[in-house]
Amino acid sequence: MTATAPSADFLERLDQILVAHQGREGPLLPILHDIQAEWGYVPEEAQPVIAEALGLTRAEVHGVVSFYHDFRDHPSGRHVLRLCRAEACQSMGADALADQVRAALGIDFHETTPDGRLTLEPVFCLGLCACAPSAQMGERLLGRATVEKVQRMVAEAGA
Repeated sequence: MTATAPSADFLERLDQILVAHQGREGPLLPILHDIQAEWGYVPEEAQPVIAEALGLTRAEVHGVVSFYHDFRDHPSGRHVLRLCRAEACQSMGADALADQVRAALGIDFHETTPDGRLTLEPVFCLGLCACAPSAQMGERLLGRATVEKVQRMVAEAGA
């Protein structure tokens, strides 16, 4: 598979974002937030451009994008449902919950429903370890999650 070259419009907008953060201390995270706000994710073709502009390696930029669960490196649905996959949640039934949610939604992790409304993503710790298993949709956190509670949260979000 060959990668396509980024369009001139894409590169121009990316450059505008980079220039807006020029001279700022620690600009990588704000740049990534702005890029994701612009395109809904951090496109792979943006990462080497960011790396060059900031004097970083591509691996360093990719490492930040892949480490923080708020960043995506692929397009997503209008809503993103995150299910915690960390050890505390696993010990409290997260694997069974994930199986039930995937079956109920008809999608797997990193997939989007056919109508484009919902993307399912794994995340490694939402900070609700005492209330495991946990889920998140938008800013809403859900502790002691069950498939019924997750489905209700999805329905309330209009996903």
